[in-house]
Amino acid sequence: MEEKSLRWSLITAVAPLTWGTTYYVTKHALPADAPLWGAVLRALPAGLVLLLVVRRLPRGSWWWRSLVLGTLSMGAFFALIYVAAQLLPSSVASTVMATAPVVMMLVAWALLAQKPRVLALAGAGLGVIGVAAMLLTGGGEIRPLGVAASVAAMLMSSVGFVLATRWADGVDVVSSTAWQLIAGGLVLVPFAVAVEGAPPALDGRAVAGFAYVSLVATAVAYLAWFSGLRRLPAGTVGLVGLLNPVAGVLVGVLVAGEHLGPLQVTGIVVVLAGVVLGQPAVDRLLRARRSRGGAPAADPASGGVPEPAVEGGPLGVRRDPVGVQ
Repeated sequence: MEEKSLRWSLITAVAPLTWGTTYYVTKHALPADAPLWGAVLRALPAGLVLLLVVRRLPRGSWWWRSLVLGTLSMGAFFALIYVAAQLLPSSVASTVMATAPVVMMLVAWALLAQKPRVLALAGAGLGVIGVAAMLLTGGGEIRPLGVAASVAAMLMSSVGFVLATRWADGVDVVSSTAWQLIAGGLVLVPFAVAVEGAPPALDGRAVAGFAYVSLVATAVAYLAWFSGLRRLPAGTVGLVGLLNPVAGVLVGVLVAGEHLGPLQVTGIVVVLAGVVLGQPAVDRLLRARRSRGGAPAADPASGGVPEPAVEGGPLGVRRDPVGVQ
């Protein structure tokens, strides 16, 4: 069980590691004055490519579910992140997004009855502290509109990710991801036309930037992310998302020639410690040691009842009755 949990955490990590590169690409390759078209050009190509792979259209309630999830997690989210990337230092935007694991835990508690674990909350706290230490150096202008866009993006995506988990049964992850991306892109088209006019002219650098952001940092990344959400608790996936700013910092070092100071190195270590601390395998290992090889240790969050691991469901997805966080 621990091996499976670790494997899916590593697969999920593909998403934040690629997302961490989008701040640099957005700032240095994409047009700065077209956030709505930027979101459309990120979501639609990714969704269409996945739809060509799966060749399956939504049925029944998945028509409106795709619209809701696509708007929350992708369409509006992409536009808001685009605005935040242009108006804020990436350090500030990443620190705001670092609070997402806590929000996802609370939303999952409300919608999925996944009660947060103490270790997961501690890991989230370490993650926020580590991101702040790693990134908040005081450089760059902090614009209120950028902060508002970043907070709104974090809240909307957190709710969308948890709802995607709740509605996952009966549909494969490639299909649902394709539908959400297409819906998220289409819902933005009329707003992009009304606010920004015609699509922006793209040079070769921008085309290459959008190709990377759409196909790698969106299509591949969201497949990994939603696959993780189907097999791990939402809060655990949120903690893995803390690798996003770590990747952003490393991209700055490797590509932009930035240098890591002692505080940044410490921040990276603290973030990684928080991610590891919040993994279900760590929680189970500690409880197994306390039980000294006897019966499964009681989970304090479940009222002292030993916690079974339930496998199954129409997708063969692991369902944890108390939602290990």
